[in-house]
Amino acid sequence: MTLLLHWAKAPMRWMRKLYDWTIHWSKSQHAFWALFGIAFAESSFFPVPPDVLLIPMVVGNPKKWWKIAGICTLGSVMGAFFGYFIGWLFYESIGKPIVDFYHFQSQMDYIGTRYAQNAFLTVLTAAFTPIPYKVITIAAGLFKISLATLTIASVIGRAGRFFLVAGLLRVFGQKVEKFIEKYFDMLALLFMVLLIGGFLVIKYMK
Repeated sequence: MTLLLHWAKAPMRWMRKLYDWTIHWSKSQHAFWALFGIAFAESSFFPVPPDVLLIPMVVGNPKKWWKIAGICTLGSVMGAFFGYFIGWLFYESIGKPIVDFYHFQSQMDYIGTRYAQNAFLTVLTAAFTPIPYKVITIAAGLFKISLATLTIASVIGRAGRFFLVAGLLRVFGQKVEKFIEKYFDMLALLFMVLLIGGFLVIKYMK
């Protein structure tokens, strides 16, 4: 039983170590580049959202909340272009293995149907919510939606999400930091539920 509890709590310990490491590292001189890189990668292939780094960076540097949110938005939108490029020109060689990795093969036709109905709303919804954005950007290139549509919807959705999070942290930063420290296990579990839930939304689209 003791061993079982030890293994059950392992993800929480890993999340705690990641959080502590990120809080410390988020104040380094390379933090902005790292945030840009994670935001870029998450929009095209990486599973972890940039909020993991954005949140401790704003908590540690509340006066630069707008700059942090701006860099995160820029990296994410640039990553969306990369995902679009993959889907448009290299779907079979690069895009399809990414889609296969997340087991979203059967959902691509449905996403294509959604694009045909309302491409702007489809991109905007994924850009603002935990829905895996990389699947949407790769599909955007595969189904060749308007690049202008992708750009405008991505900027509005990503900026809306990241500036909202950063702005709230700017106002309630110290209280949020104390809250995170006090209820870290519960919040880590909620984060995992949201992350997995976003993938399941795409997984069971019909």
